[in-house]
Amino acid sequence: MRPFEFLQVQTVADALDALQQPGTSLLAGGTNLVDLMKYDVARPRRVVDISRLPLREIRATHDGGLSLGALVANSDAAYDALVQTHAPLLASAILAGASAQLRNAATTGGNLLQRTRCFYFYDVGTPCNKREPGTGCSAIGGVTRMHAILGTSEQCIATHPSDMCVALAALDATVSIAGRSGERSVAVADFHRLPGDSPHIDTVLAPGEIIVGVQLPRWKYGAHYSYLKVRDRLSYAFALVSTAAALEISAGRIVSGRVAVGGVAHKPWQRTEANDALAGQLPTRETFTRVADLLLEDAEAHGDNAFKIPLAHRTIVRALSQAAAGTPQSQTDKRVS
Repeated sequence: MRPFEFLQVQTVADALDALQQPGTSLLAGGTNLVDLMKYDVARPRRVVDISRLPLREIRATHDGGLSLGALVANSDAAYDALVQTHAPLLASAILAGASAQLRNAATTGGNLLQRTRCFYFYDVGTPCNKREPGTGCSAIGGVTRMHAILGTSEQCIATHPSDMCVALAALDATVSIAGRSGERSVAVADFHRLPGDSPHIDTVLAPGEIIVGVQLPRWKYGAHYSYLKVRDRLSYAFALVSTAAALEISAGRIVSGRVAVGGVAHKPWQRTEANDALAGQLPTRETFTRVADLLLEDAEAHGDNAFKIPLAHRTIVRALSQAAAGTPQSQTDKRVS
């Protein structure tokens, strides 16, 4: 790890001032940044500890939604009574991720900003456009089992590793962002970028801005939700494919539905057409198969990740079936129901 200056701040304004100095990185839980520094992928000249900022509140909003501060620990969010009542899909997705120890440290804002777990991104001895733009993508033509099948480019085929963000995307959550010119909100669905020609830019967060919270709309899906994560082992592993599914069902028909897929792209993967295809339909396997077809119609294999396409299809159908039946996937007993 390279030498760096360390600074602690007490207010959001102080954090924004600190970010004006080039080479500055913010430290919250440190579960990703510290790893990147150890591997020499991240080389900040100054690290600013923001863990004392007053951003740890979980509260109900006037419109029946929820507000989570950027420094709410993942474990606190997952076990909070408000979250479990008003956004159980989010709680389930968080519990599917990492380990209990990491969830105790990781934060809401940090989870949104975590970098890809691509082997080549972490190996500074190999070319990587995400790490050093213009050097090439070693994953293309390399070991690609964990890599993307959707939204890729000739510059990058990495995936976004978060579970929490997949649920937030399905729930139409928004990210609250503060900058020196004021605050703005961005939908989680628009917060992460596809790689295109600039894979080193993961999100729409501008230089000098900081995440201050996440806002969730009113929960309207009753018991009809599920977060299903398929991985190489049953704990402490990133998703090969995951699906967050939520259905609003009345009189035996789907009123509305939301689906987001993880482990398959540079961001949680959604399609408006797939969500629209749920409205007014019977909650049947035929309906869910059609939705899976829509979500995956542009899927493209890269070497040894071809298995992800049929796996993603089955995972989407199964997650929607679990949601329709009101039997959400257990994150304690991980056997698929």
